[in-house]
Amino acid sequence: MTGGPLTPDLRDALAGQISVGALREVSDAYLCEPRGTWQGSAGAVVAPRDTEEVAKVIRFARDHGVAVVPWGGGTGLVGGQTLPNAAPILLSLERMHAIRAVYPDENVLVAEAGAILADVQAAARDAGRLFPLSLASEGTARMGGLLATNAGGVNVLRYGNARELCLGLEAVLPDGSILHGLRRLRKDNTGYDLRNLLIGAEGTLGVITAASLRLFPQPGAEGTAMLVVDGPRAALSLLARAQAMGGVSAFELISGQGLRFLRDHALPVRQPFDDIPDWCVLVDLGLPEGGDPAGQLERLFEAGFEAGEVSDGVIAQSEAQRHELWAVRETIPEANKRTGAIASNDISLPLSEVPGFIEACGARLHAAAELRINCFGHLGDGNLHFNLFPPEGRSKAEYRDRAADLRRIVDDAVAERGGSFSAEHGVGRLKVEQMRRYGDPAKLAAMRAIKDALDPAGIMNPGAVLGD
Repeated sequence: MTGGPLTPDLRDALAGQISVGALREVSDAYLCEPRGTWQGSAGAVVAPRDTEEVAKVIRFARDHGVAVVPWGGGTGLVGGQTLPNAAPILLSLERMHAIRAVYPDENVLVAEAGAILADVQAAARDAGRLFPLSLASEGTARMGGLLATNAGGVNVLRYGNARELCLGLEAVLPDGSILHGLRRLRKDNTGYDLRNLLIGAEGTLGVITAASLRLFPQPGAEGTAMLVVDGPRAALSLLARAQAMGGVSAFELISGQGLRFLRDHALPVRQPFDDIPDWCVLVDLGLPEGGDPAGQLERLFEAGFEAGEVSDGVIAQSEAQRHELWAVRETIPEANKRTGAIASNDISLPLSEVPGFIEACGARLHAAAELRINCFGHLGDGNLHFNLFPPEGRSKAEYRDRAADLRRIVDDAVAERGGSFSAEHGVGRLKVEQMRRYGDPAKLAAMRAIKDALDPAGIMNPGAVLGD
């Protein structure tokens, strides 16, 4: 079964069971995802004030067979928060944004699902701690959605994905029962781990309402450098050198194409090199108090230069310069958006396969079509954003009929090397067909069995991850 629409009569009935202010105006702010790929629908937008009210909404949906789409900050890029043509209940967590508690001595923070990531980071910082999840949308993305998609970001290399940063969850299951799992324990060996089942499920198995999050000591000294490398293979060797020295928080691979897009659109970033290199890396260090990140980065540059891996570089000499270097990396997605991608690919590979993939897949694509490739991303954890663009003077609309075939070339090359077609954005609705094509049959069958057992009415985000 699949959850159906919320009719006007049912909307009126629902309104009589929820608090004043919970019913919101249905607007494009809730229905459009950032890339404009998906346009959702909603019979009603409901913003509960607490977990019990979330449970009340889910029980109503279960009893009347109405679809429910959980909505966090609306920043997802695979259509997981949009359900076209079904008029579901769109369940927004925006009113549940409290930081419930901070335990600095335990390195734990408890936040509601509607808490914005930047606010969680700030609460940790105010307590003298670090919450290390960091990504471009952190000013709008909310913790429930970040956990539901197992978000990654720039610090996965050192601290892990959202899954590794969560100790416990409070959630409402599809039958309307509340899972009281806000444990602050590092060890809890008591059977099935429902926390990890819900993380990454994209709202198909329930609604996350709060989480116990891991905190870390704040680095005593930080440093950033952008280094020109001979290519992806040299970048991988340099990563190994940097890790041997210790303290690496992020290691980002950036292609010259991304830097040219920044220049072409005159975006307000200061590029560190007069001549745009073919490849460079952004290295970020976090060291204990008394550490010398600038000196360590200098030693890394010298070792890489002697090995023929590095030819030029800039080491930040101030916090302002650190922000300038990071702004280059963080503005590349905006340059991509203005250029207009034929296909955007969020992929991951075993580290040793990255250089060979970039070379071989690029050759296949150029043999199939005239295009530009902007390859950038989190080299430290094998996650690349391998995006395809039309040549200068042509538009993505000219490639509309070829986009699926070009994406298939990328996905096949990823699968051949033991990688994943979805590294950190999730599956949503955009990648359901890829899930069917490349997913392990035993895994897919087990996922379907879990979905059917927990959500027999099919009301929770129908069509996401597994399809209809």
